[in-house]
Amino acid sequence: MAGTSLLIWGMIFGVIGLAYFTYGKKQQAIVPLLVGIALFVVPYLISNVYILVLVGAILVIIPYFLRL
Repeated sequence: MAGTSLLIWGMIFGVIGLAYFTYGKKQQAIVPLLVGIALFVVPYLISNVYILVLVGAILVIIPYFLRL
């Protein structure tokens, strides 16, 4: 069950990362671009579902509060 959850959450964060990456590249905004890349990589590095959701949620929220 944990493997399936990791796969689904990784896919969700990957899609959100793709959206941030595309937006950051199109608007030439560095924060969404870097967050998008981080959301691509994080699911490969974290093997605990709860930590993955926590880190992913923090990364998704960062562009709303940090605007450069």
